[in-house]
Amino acid sequence: MIYNNLLLFLVAIFLFAIDTVPETPMVSPWYGVMLFLLTIVGYDRLARYLHNRPAALTSSGYFATEKRLSILAVLFYGVGALYLADAKYYLSAVSFGNHLPALVNVAGLALFLVYLTIMWRAARPNYQRVFGRRYTSYGFILSNIKANLPIVLPWVILSLCNDLLALLPFAGVKAVLASQWGDLVFFGMFLIFVVLFFPPMVRSLWGCRPLPDGELKRSLTEFCRQQNFKANLYLWPLFEGKVLTAAVMGILPGLRYVLLTPAIISTMTMEELESVMAHEIGHVKRNHLLLYVLLIVGFSLFAGFLAEPFIFFVLSREYFVEMITSNGVKPETVMTILGGLPLFIFLIVYFRFVFGYFIRNFERQADLHVLRAVGSGRALVSAFEKISYMSGNIREEKNWHHFGIGERIDCLEQAERDPATIGRHDRKVRYSLIGYVVVLVLAVFVVKQIPTEEFIQLYEEQYAESVLLKKATQEPEKALWQRLIGDLMLTRKMESKALSAYEKAFSLEPANPEIMNNLSWLLLTSQDLTIRDPLKALTLARAAATLQPKGYILDTLATAYWANGLVEEAVNTERQAAFADPERHRFYQARALYFQQETYEESVARESQQAEPKKE
Repeated sequence: MIYNNLLLFLVAIFLFAIDTVPETPMVSPWYGVMLFLLTIVGYDRLARYLHNRPAALTSSGYFATEKRLSILAVLFYGVGALYLADAKYYLSAVSFGNHLPALVNVAGLALFLVYLTIMWRAARPNYQRVFGRRYTSYGFILSNIKANLPIVLPWVILSLCNDLLALLPFAGVKAVLASQWGDLVFFGMFLIFVVLFFPPMVRSLWGCRPLPDGELKRSLTEFCRQQNFKANLYLWPLFEGKVLTAAVMGILPGLRYVLLTPAIISTMTMEELESVMAHEIGHVKRNHLLLYVLLIVGFSLFAGFLAEPFIFFVLSREYFVEMITSNGVKPETVMTILGGLPLFIFLIVYFRFVFGYFIRNFERQADLHVLRAVGSGRALVSAFEKISYMSGNIREEKNWHHFGIGERIDCLEQAERDPATIGRHDRKVRYSLIGYVVVLVLAVFVVKQIPTEEFIQLYEEQYAESVLLKKATQEPEKALWQRLIGDLMLTRKMESKALSAYEKAFSLEPANPEIMNNLSWLLLTSQDLTIRDPLKALTLARAAATLQPKGYILDTLATAYWANGLVEEAVNTERQAAFADPERHRFYQARALYFQQETYEESVARESQQAEPKKE
């Protein structure tokens, strides 16, 4: 149940994270509110309908209905609240001028809880029938929030801490967080929180209370002592204590708790309870609690490093740029779909298969630890058979995070016959973890080699070109678009296209000094020497400087004089440029000195020689 809810909340958080804040919402605020309310009403009707079916009146039916409605809650949240109602656009106002962006994410999570609250409200009557305890609507909803809060609490607290640290007036702290060590520092904070604060917080939220003094507590405490294991024993009222399960949490002995539900205590013999305790001890002995953190952080690293290169690699493809500009699709929409959908699929695949693979094998490792701890798996097999029978004959049901009970029993019996099974499984887990870390390190290294900045620049240039071409088609009489296309082509070293665009702009607006200046500069400095035309450039530069004697235009004119052998005029014009633009006077002085030291022909010859490939 906890692992399913972890995946549920991760999906909801991810959907909110990849949703972009548009410049304007898709519909007006009133329509947005109406759409949001329609999703609320629709989800409420659906939840009531599913919980009113006879199938939902058994414990297995109740859990199946809740699972189905949880998935539907994500769907209603993503489509209704985020996409149709543009909820993130309005929630972004709570960030206090983007100083605390974590508050926006918390607000998004709270919005998802609205849908879950509707589900729990509809589920209350069935829950009372199945588990035999009465609740008010408020009390039932609050108990469910407390049960699920530990799943998201570390993310909420650390996100807020990260934002608050960034607001501190200490340059050193900000420098560390912004450096390449920032993620490591943040991970250290996360680990400290998990070790010191998380276990007692969860124990309190779940309403656990110490196991009463008596023979049971003395026997289990003595068993822990024999296993060289220290932990506090607590009763766990999960689903009114009627679920047959146990758990361990906490890495440090003083902050470590073994949780036992009343149902498992009343159902199991002392020998069976000791085998259950040995299983939980196995999780600690094998460092599974720390490894869970590694696997969750590993996903963050994979997603964080891969997201930006992948998104901009895709966006830099001409097809998607054309989609944005030609079909009127907003760039943020394309980025959400192209970047979000693959990452969303990666999240599901990672937690369902990679994370699932490891936690299944961790559970098996803890099962096999029982044989080492008590010398036999008989009692644990007996405990599994009871759990299977009393949970509705679920022995043969598959389980993505624990293996099915039948599979676990078969493995224990195999290990009884062949003790080498235990060592083989330990090696399997060890090599799997080594492989995981190697893949993680290699992925980070490979991603670091991806020229992300080049993809971003290519996307921006292609997007700008596509927009300008579209504008030029829509307004063919406007010289501005052709000039901007020429400027863009020039930055991309596509000089023939730049020349064509500038000449077209000049034909549309022959008295425009900017167009004449840019065309003149291209005719003077083009790497393609066939394009150069110093005489024509001088004519254009003179006209441009007459109309608009700015520093950079006078510099173009000076270059044109120099290219035509008029060095004295070039030097005098650079002095005029320095007078017109005093902030760049050193640049213009250096240009004048250069004109006196080298002729235009010498410069062209040198550039040609540098451009020629070297012969071996």
